Amino acid sequence: MRKKYKKDKNPNKNQTSFYFEDYLETNKKIRFSQKKNFLQDRVYLLFFLFFTLILIFSLRIVHISLNKLEISNQSNSSKKITLLRRDIVDRNGELISRNIQSFHAAINPKLIKNKENFLINLRLNFPNIQKEKIENQIKKGKYFYLKKRINQQEKEKLWNLGHKAIIFEPFQSRIYTHANLFSHIVGQVDFDNYGISGIEKYFDKELKNRDLLSEPLEITLDVNLQYLINKELNKALTTFNSTGAGALLMDVKTGEILSLVSLPNFDINKRANVKDKKYMNKITKGVYELGSIFKTFTVALALENKIVSPQTIIHDIPRSIKCSKHNISDIKEFPRNLSVEDILIRSSNIGTLLIARKIGEKKFKKFIEDANLLEIPEFQLEEVGSPISFNWNKCKLETVSFGHGITTTPLQATSTYASLTNGGNIIQPTLIKRKFNKTNKKLISKSTSENINKILRKVVTDKNGTASLANIDGYYVGGKTGTSQNYQNKKDNLNTFISIFPSQKPKYALLVMLENPKVAKDLVYNYRGSKIKASRNEAGWNSVYVAGKIIEKIGPILAIKSEDFNYQYVVEKTN
Repeated sequence: MRKKYKKDKNPNKNQTSFYFEDYLETNKKIRFSQKKNFLQDRVYLLFFLFFTLILIFSLRIVHISLNKLEISNQSNSSKKITLLRRDIVDRNGELISRNIQSFHAAINPKLIKNKENFLINLRLNFPNIQKEKIENQIKKGKYFYLKKRINQQEKEKLWNLGHKAIIFEPFQSRIYTHANLFSHIVGQVDFDNYGISGIEKYFDKELKNRDLLSEPLEITLDVNLQYLINKELNKALTTFNSTGAGALLMDVKTGEILSLVSLPNFDINKRANVKDKKYMNKITKGVYELGSIFKTFTVALALENKIVSPQTIIHDIPRSIKCSKHNISDIKEFPRNLSVEDILIRSSNIGTLLIARKIGEKKFKKFIEDANLLEIPEFQLEEVGSPISFNWNKCKLETVSFGHGITTTPLQATSTYASLTNGGNIIQPTLIKRKFNKTNKKLISKSTSENINKILRKVVTDKNGTASLANIDGYYVGGKTGTSQNYQNKKDNLNTFISIFPSQKPKYALLVMLENPKVAKDLVYNYRGSKIKASRNEAGWNSVYVAGKIIEKIGPILAIKSEDFNYQYVVEKTN
C-alpha cells in the first residue's frame, strides 16, 4: 500500500502551479487594460479636437451674425469712410441729405477666361445691357466701366456672378432721403461732390469744411409741413387741371421759411439734367404779375400817410376809367360809394386806382423801394429771379396800384406781406435758422399794421369778401387774392392767395399760387354754409380753396398757442 503513495522524483511534473497560472492571467489582463486605456485616450483626443473645431466654427458664426456683412470685393470696404460733406437736416433734425459709400462697376478683360460665358451671364442678369458694346470693350482688353453709380440691387446681382473680372470701385455719393420733396431747395452735387444748385451750391464751402463735418447744416424747413403742403398742392394740380403750382410758408417775425414747394418737382437722386422751364423754382425764380395782392400795398400806404382811414368813403366811383390808352374797369359791378376797407374787401380796381392817385407817384415809388419789390432778393439760393424794370410813365401809378404792369417774385411778395402784418418791421427771408434781432427798419407803423390785419380778416369773413373759402374755424385767417393774365396769351393765368394767420396776432404768412387753373366743375364747395359748384376761374375759387385745405392740415403741427386764437373780431357790417 505504501507504493501507491510514493513520491515522484520530480514534484512539479504533470502539475500546474496555481501561482504560475495566476501570474499569466494577471499579465494578460494588464496588457488588455493598457490597450484599452490607449484606445480611450485616442477617442478623448479626437473628441477634444472635434469639440474645439465645433467651438471655433460656432464662435465664428456668432461673430459674423453680429456684424453686418457688406458684399464687396474691396479689401478695405468695411472701413469707415471719411465724409466729404456735412449732412443737411431740417429744423427738427430730420435727415435730408447725407454722403454714403457707393460703387462703380468696372470690368478687367484680362481676368476673363471664357468671354462667351461671361457675356451670357451678364445678359441673363441684365437684359437691357448693350451686349455688342461690352463685347467690343472686352476685345480691346482695357479696363472699362460697366456702369457708374450702381445701386445695391445691381451690386448684389453682379457680386452673385462670382467673377473676379468684375471690380467694384468705391466712391462717395450724396443721397437725398426725401427724393422729390426738397428738389427746388436742397439742390444737387456733381460726381466730384461739388454743389451745383440749391443749398448744396450756396453753402458748398461750409458743407465741405473739415472742421464742421460732424455738425449737420440745419435749415429752417420742416419735413412734416413740406410733405403736407406738397400733398395738397399735388391734389390741386389734378382738381383744377393746373400746369404748375407753388406754396410758401413763412414766419412773419423772423422771416424763416418753414416750407417752400414748387410743382412740378423732380427726384434729385437721379442726377438728371433738368432744362425744362416748367421745373423752375416758381417761388424764388419765377417773376410774375401777381395782380390784386398789390391792392393791400396801396391801402397800407394810404393809411400810413394818413390820407384816408379804413372807414373813409370814396365817392362816385365810376364803372371804368380811361387812362392813357388803357381802359380800366372792374370785373363786376360795385356800389358807387365804397369805404377804403370795402375797396380792398371787394377788390375794386377803380377804387384802388383812386386811392393811389391820392397817394401820388413819389410816395408809391418809395414804398416799392423800401419793400425791395423790384430788387433781386437776398436769399440763400442762387436760383432767384430778377423783377422786370419799368419806367414810371403815364398811367403807371394807376396800373401798379392794383398789381398790373409790375412784376416781382412770390418770395418778395410774401416777405412784404409779412412786414405789413408783423407790426410793420421789415424782415429778410431766410433758409437758415438764426436768432431774430429787431431792427429800426420799418415799412409801416404798428397801428397801420393792425388796421391792415383787420381788413385782411374781413376779406375772408365778410359776405362781400373774395376769400371766404379760407375761413377755417379756429385759425382766424386773413388774406388777399390776386388773379392775373398773360397779356400775350389770355389763356395763361396765375391765381394767387397770400394769407396770414392768426390775423389778430399774425405768426405765419402762406402764399398759394396756381398756374393756368381751370374751373373744377365737379368740385362741390362748402361756401358760407351752402353746397355750391364754381362757375368762375378766379383765385377765390381755387387758390383760396387750396390754402384753406393746407391750413387745416398744418395748423395742429404748427402748435400755435391757444391764446393766439382767443381773440374774436366783432364785425359791424350791414348790407
